[in-house]
Amino acid sequence: MTNEYTTSTSKIALVTGGSRGIGRNTVESLAKRGVHMIFTYHSHSTDAEAVVAAVRDAGAQGIALQLDAGNVASFDAFVESVKDALAKLGGTRFDFLVNNAGNNHRNMPFEKATEEEFDSVCNVHFKGVFFLTQKLLPLINDGGRIINISTARTRVAGPGGAVYASMKGAIEVVSRHMALELGPRRIAVNVVAPGPVATDFSGGIVRDNPALNKRIAENTALGRAGVPDDLGPMIASLLSEENRWVNAQRIEVAGGVGI
Repeated sequence: MTNEYTTSTSKIALVTGGSRGIGRNTVESLAKRGVHMIFTYHSHSTDAEAVVAAVRDAGAQGIALQLDAGNVASFDAFVESVKDALAKLGGTRFDFLVNNAGNNHRNMPFEKATEEEFDSVCNVHFKGVFFLTQKLLPLINDGGRIINISTARTRVAGPGGAVYASMKGAIEVVSRHMALELGPRRIAVNVVAPGPVATDFSGGIVRDNPALNKRIAENTALGRAGVPDDLGPMIASLLSEENRWVNAQRIEVAGGVGI
């Protein structure tokens, strides 16, 4: 198997929320390119075991770690788990961080959103990303790369998206600041913004609602909703050496939704 990332030793990536959907596809896409994987899951351990097996079948090594991405108090213990996982992979640092974990959110109209709902989304999609990345920085190799996952909804407003899209908008802003501040370590930071994707996210609303899926297709230049395989290979490609000069960018991967 050709390793696109190095000609000597394999790279190591950490992907949060890697047991299902876009995260799983990203893990498997990187594994196919010879990258060893550490990925997190929240509660679906059976799904995580299946991903570890898929990574192994691709010729790479995979380790699944449990993480509540919205519980900042648990991050110190998680970092120790990452150190242990790195030791099993024969390393002390990793190269790529993909902040993908998300909690299922329902549409929350601005006038009805509660503080509890706001905090739940914020803790996972912004606060958690901010502080988890901060705590993992000592374990990221100089010259490494970070990808933060956003959404097309920061560009295209829609009913019920005020809370979720606002948190992703914050991620887009902080990513530019991260790129500047981590520049001296040659760590590139970019944002990937998916459009609607047919996964089980948010109760499978895009995948399992034919009327919504049809409406999305009609509002997308390429004529359909996205699928995980539209995102995982793209993210893996963005982490490859061919894209080493891409930095501080928001890249929308949405088939031309809402144009």
